[in-house]
Amino acid sequence: MKTNFKKIAGGLVAAVAAGSASAATDTAAVTSAITDAGSAIAVVGAAVLVVHVGMKVYKWIARAL
Repeated sequence: MKTNFKKIAGGLVAAVAAGSASAATDTAAVTSAITDAGSAIAVVGAAVLVVHVGMKVYKWIARAL
């Protein structure tokens, strides 16, 4: 009796675990957050690049004068 109960309990646990393991996850919120962050990072990176190039050009012009 105990052996059969253990087998049935083990089978139920395996069935529940298999069902929850194959459940679909919602990744829409994470994907949109990464996309929004990517565009913000691109804007900041472009601003840093413009400032850096501006400083180099200013030094280049100042040295020429």
